[in-house]
Amino acid sequence: MIYLDYNATTPCDPEVLQAMLPYFTEKFGNAGSKTHAFGWKADEAVEQARRQVADLINAVPQELVFTSGATESCNLAIKGVYETYARKGRNHIITCRTEHNAVLDTCKNLEGKGAEVTYLEVDKDGLIDTGTLAGAITERTALIVIMYANNETGVLQPVQDIGAIAKKHKVLFFTDATQAVGKISVDVLEDQVDLLALSAHKIYGPKGVGALYCRRRNPRVQLTEQNNGGGQERGLRSGTLNVPGIVGFGKACSILKEKRVQEEKKLRFLRDTLEQSFLKESFIFVNGGHAKRLPNVSNVAFEGVRAPSLVSALNHQFAFSLGSACTAAVQRPSHVLKAMGLPESRINASVRISIGRFTEEKDIKMTETAFIKAAKYLRDEAQHEYLISD
Repeated sequence: MIYLDYNATTPCDPEVLQAMLPYFTEKFGNAGSKTHAFGWKADEAVEQARRQVADLINAVPQELVFTSGATESCNLAIKGVYETYARKGRNHIITCRTEHNAVLDTCKNLEGKGAEVTYLEVDKDGLIDTGTLAGAITERTALIVIMYANNETGVLQPVQDIGAIAKKHKVLFFTDATQAVGKISVDVLEDQVDLLALSAHKIYGPKGVGALYCRRRNPRVQLTEQNNGGGQERGLRSGTLNVPGIVGFGKACSILKEKRVQEEKKLRFLRDTLEQSFLKESFIFVNGGHAKRLPNVSNVAFEGVRAPSLVSALNHQFAFSLGSACTAAVQRPSHVLKAMGLPESRINASVRISIGRFTEEKDIKMTETAFIKAAKYLRDEAQHEYLISD
């Protein structure tokens, strides 16, 4: 199998696994146990990992809250800000139509509790208009929620511009950077981000652990905790810490700190090579291809082909997806491509191909050959069926 679904999850790097293993066995202590060496060692490991994660995004370690993953981080950020600021009469949130469902569903939940949510439209490449964003801000606006990079298309939003607008209007800015961290440079200070979500399993770490960056000064972000219990993570996220997972998260970040630039260059070359081969065919298109994108992902439409048929034809040899793995159980057209204004025929013909650290040039060559061959066969078959029925 050739794995082409790195945006869904990444394989755990062997170095990450080795770093984690002792914390399942001889170093099994609870980081909350303050009276003996088992707990001290676990706590030390957690704090080392906190420094490693913070270093990757240029944050202060104390600004990180460990969670179970990006979905929980999104919930803590959005609900935490809303519940804090709604009491002060600021119940307005601005987001956009192409956000991950972890954001959209959370906003919908808050609408049922009195939140006013503005959903910005996007252009044909999936980008918001920063002028429209600025115009949507009112005296009741507490939070702007715009993702860093789209999980389906890889399109990068103008994060630094958004951060500047938020600062000018004294509004908090939260970005879901789950797909961006580790693939491109993400700097919370340069980007003027107040809250940021990230996840270990998107960067060659384990599943079940993530983090929320929460700015401590200029401004100091206040959150209402969503998990009540033992008061872990400075009272912002109660619950026993996943020490092995956090250690793996930290190790994954330290590896990326050293390798990210060269990996980005390699992935961009492989992705561009694949797209150039696809675009030689008149019936193949790259959705969002004119915008700045992540270096590792292509959302490709094979006109005249039903995407599920392409998956069925190739999934014995290639692992790829129709879109977000988080919504794969619900078979409906991509809300991202729909928001971009693509016709239904194009949406239904689109698949997501995402590559990563262990993708090789030979994998790309096999991919371009097999996909074009399968797509041409399916197009011919569909045209034959149409002529018969006609």
